[in-house]
Amino acid sequence: MSLPEPVIVVVGSTMIDMIAYSQKIPQAGETVIGDSFSLGFGGKGANQAVMASRMGSKVFMVNTLGDDVFGDTTVKNFQEQGIDTTYLSRVAGASGVAPIWVEPNGTNRIICVPGANNSMSTTQAESALKSIGKVDVVIGQLEIPQEVTIAAFRQAHDLGAQTILNPAPFAPLSKELIELSDWIIPNETEFKGINPAQKFPDSDDEIASVARTLGCNLVVTLGEKGAAYTDSQGSIRYVSAPTVKAIDTTGAGDAFVGAFASGIAAGMDIERSIKLGCACASDSVTRRGTQSSYPTLAQAEVILARTL
Repeated sequence: MSLPEPVIVVVGSTMIDMIAYSQKIPQAGETVIGDSFSLGFGGKGANQAVMASRMGSKVFMVNTLGDDVFGDTTVKNFQEQGIDTTYLSRVAGASGVAPIWVEPNGTNRIICVPGANNSMSTTQAESALKSIGKVDVVIGQLEIPQEVTIAAFRQAHDLGAQTILNPAPFAPLSKELIELSDWIIPNETEFKGINPAQKFPDSDDEIASVARTLGCNLVVTLGEKGAAYTDSQGSIRYVSAPTVKAIDTTGAGDAFVGAFASGIAAGMDIERSIKLGCACASDSVTRRGTQSSYPTLAQAEVILARTL
């Protein structure tokens, strides 16, 4: 079982994740001995693209990589994941990297160093989307310059596509970017940043207030509790997440966004799309790593069948 093949374009970041697992996170000036280390593919844009591809979507990635070995291996990884690499460009210098520290309970701390991601241009995004033509959903995040995402979303609307903004890692959002976003999907911390009252999504009133302020469809991911969203009447609805034992939460939010986008692009209603996102995110935290923790194509088909 699979979704009708929708077309999703991710205009976003790529990173190489450098993940250290440790019983203790060092304090300032302290050195600790870690348990293990892994090197993997990441970046919020790339993660979301991989998850969408595994859900059966046709995915195009728009990004700029460095001329280093990390750039070479990233291109190869996308090709192996079935993601179209036509619109990847290369510049001199370093590709993006993300050192990550993971504690025993699965909590993570991440430092993103964008590198070549910051070389992306508005022309690059616009040209890619015009060339692709038939697009159902365009996804953006905040690991590339906001003006690039704005240009991509503007072009997406010209093509009749829906736009999904994952405002992560959090930064103040420009008014134009909010207006061009059909869907905004923050986690609890990002919600607090967006919220003029600087409060977490601890009540229906708080979520509804932010939804009215943004003026778009709002989905708030709540970790192990699932997600909250605003329905067509402005009421707050909740979707629970499957109960699992979390080993590593790295990339779970991106798994949600990629799966959710595939559902929306294929014409699923919002609640089923959120259930799909929660199921994929919950499945991912039961394994270590980022993209390596995501359900395989076969596992994704099982999750999809359960959701439908």
